[in-house]
Amino acid sequence: MEHLNRWFAFNSWYLRRGRPPWDTGISPPELLAFIAAHPPGRALDLGCGTGTNVITLAQHGWHVTGVDFAVKAIMEARRKAREAGVQADLRLGDVTRLSALAGPFDLILDIGCFHGLPADGRSAYARHIKRLLAPDGTFLLYVMFKADVQSQRSGILATDLALFAPELALAARADSVDAARGRPSAWLTYRFSSSVATMAKARVQGECSGAG
Repeated sequence: MEHLNRWFAFNSWYLRRGRPPWDTGISPPELLAFIAAHPPGRALDLGCGTGTNVITLAQHGWHVTGVDFAVKAIMEARRKAREAGVQADLRLGDVTRLSALAGPFDLILDIGCFHGLPADGRSAYARHIKRLLAPDGTFLLYVMFKADVQSQRSGILATDLALFAPELALAARADSVDAARGRPSAWLTYRFSSSVATMAKARVQGECSGAG
């Protein structure tokens, strides 16, 4: 029931607000730099909104799946993808409930989704990231921070990032201040730790052998 209440509340908010402030319609330079440095593969955009980054990835040869909680956002993303002439798998769904989604993904992208989740959904989200990320994949995450747990504003505490450990290791971090909200933020690049990556490769190879 709590899940349904949150779904209705979020979609009602989205419909009232129209285009949300974070939907700039422009892919950020951090994503463009990643695309320039990596060959195309499979990508997953969590909290994909109206599909701006899904379309950018698809235009660069990536096979992209986008997931968002908002009905209006997914409908708009599908329209934009058709107009751009790209193929993308755009799904209405909850990023804390991704059991039906199969990996592995070479890139998992999250620009402002994780930090908006309720505290009780973040652990499930982190488990899905670890399950879906390819052994040599990259989890590219943009988050905003809040000062303390009592704050009603969206955002995470620095301690929330421990949910990705120990399997995922922080490969790069770029701190800044969110231009739209004036709040501390960061771009975080995660990859599997070397030992976990080795085990993950063995698991994937075993699954492929079994499928053959």
